Amino acid sequence: MEISLQPESSLFDPTPAHKELRAVIRKFSTGEVREQAEHGDETEQFNLPLFRKLGKELGLLGLTVSEDFGGAGMDAVAEVILHEELSKSDPSFTLSVLAHEILFVNNLFVNGNEAQKRKYLPGVISADKIGGMCMTEPGVGTDVLGLRTVAVKKGDRYVLNGSKAWITNGNEGNYFLVYAKLGDASHKQVTKFIVESSYGGFRVGKKERKMGMRGSSTALLYFDDMEVPAENLVGEENRGLVSMMRNLEIERITLAAQSLGIAERCIEVMARYAIRDRVAFGKHLIEHGQIQRFIAESYADWMAARSLVYSVAGKIAPNVRNSIGAAAAKLVATQMAERVGRNAIQVLGGNGYSREFPVERLYRDAVLLSIGGGTNEAMQKNISNDLIKLFSAPE
Repeated sequence: MEISLQPESSLFDPTPAHKELRAVIRKFSTGEVREQAEHGDETEQFNLPLFRKLGKELGLLGLTVSEDFGGAGMDAVAEVILHEELSKSDPSFTLSVLAHEILFVNNLFVNGNEAQKRKYLPGVISADKIGGMCMTEPGVGTDVLGLRTVAVKKGDRYVLNGSKAWITNGNEGNYFLVYAKLGDASHKQVTKFIVESSYGGFRVGKKERKMGMRGSSTALLYFDDMEVPAENLVGEENRGLVSMMRNLEIERITLAAQSLGIAERCIEVMARYAIRDRVAFGKHLIEHGQIQRFIAESYADWMAARSLVYSVAGKIAPNVRNSIGAAAAKLVATQMAERVGRNAIQVLGGNGYSREFPVERLYRDAVLLSIGGGTNEAMQKNISNDLIKLFSAPE
């Protein structure tokens, strides 16, 4: 029987629609998603048929897209629910969902023009097409203004040259939002384009072998004199950084939501093990104070992080910035997930270190979340900069 740690609260399910959404996702997650999670980790293969079911049969993609464009017309809280519930079973599958749903679908819906949305959103919402986003490069991560991919305007098209690294859905993707410099790499601004994998000059490089998130493919992409139609310019030239930073906020809150799902599953596993399964020195593990500390602190940390994440998510909207809130939520939740995962392994002992139980996989998956979407060190810097602005202002 599936037991949920989640208390009833309007913070976590603010409307009946959110509550219904959670029930649908949880059923899918604890069934088909959980059944294939170990296999995806072992084989390092993305489950494309399962992903397509998420869009075609369940209609769980395009949650923030308006109904006019085939979406659900919901909000950032709905995205948090989706990523939290799926991550309880398979964070790597969920990471591919995030790259598609947040980095491409939400990004294009908020920043694209009418024609671009009509052309590209139906295919990605149905999951007939797979989306992704290309920002990081082999030598450029957090320092986005240092990227070296270049676009040169030639008549009715742009010619792109460069490479992008650590691209989620890089192997399977059909559409990507690509950030580049105009003219040459010394340019100070960034411009965004829609790129199709069918374009000449598009090439997929090596598939990365990773510590965790193995069921989500990550690849190096190359653009060699790749011609992109001028109508695939998203927004204005040299204004891509603005939309990038705005979309990073919902990305960070959904990465934080993944951390919540990982931690909840770890708490469930270690609590069951300590209460029902393992006896030491004539007592169930839960009766030992050292074990009580691991479990109790894990639960308290998870609940505190969850409250923060949902509170911030409730305030995120396309035209409402909450940089400091998103950074704080990601920083707190990702650190919490790693602590809880490590606690779960310690409570289970040798069993926790083995692959018989899911906590070692969940712990490995959790580590990426403090790196992606801006490292936690970047979150510390962003929070500090926002506080400097706040407290430097005259009273």
